Amino acid sequence: MEDVNTLKGRIKSMLVENLMLPVAAAEITDDQPLFGPGSLGLDSVDALQLVVALDKHFGLKIPDPATAKEILQNVGTIVLAVQKKLAGAV
Repeated sequence: MEDVNTLKGRIKSMLVENLMLPVAAAEITDDQPLFGPGSLGLDSVDALQLVVALDKHFGLKIPDPATAKEILQNVGTIVLAVQKKLAGAV
């Protein structure tokens, strides 16, 4: 399994590419909120695109809005979910 920093980098790049964010992947911090005040400013359409991208890139299925809210808080929470998926725990 790839190391956590590599995974974080891949997820940040995926965010920037898929959502056409006006920031560089390196500028996104691991704990920066994706939604709400002080965040990257994502909206519900971005969330949907992100769910599709995570499934496509990592096979991570996000079945419902409650799970999405939990996983899509920041890069760190996405990394944890992807690591669990890759470890076969999901």
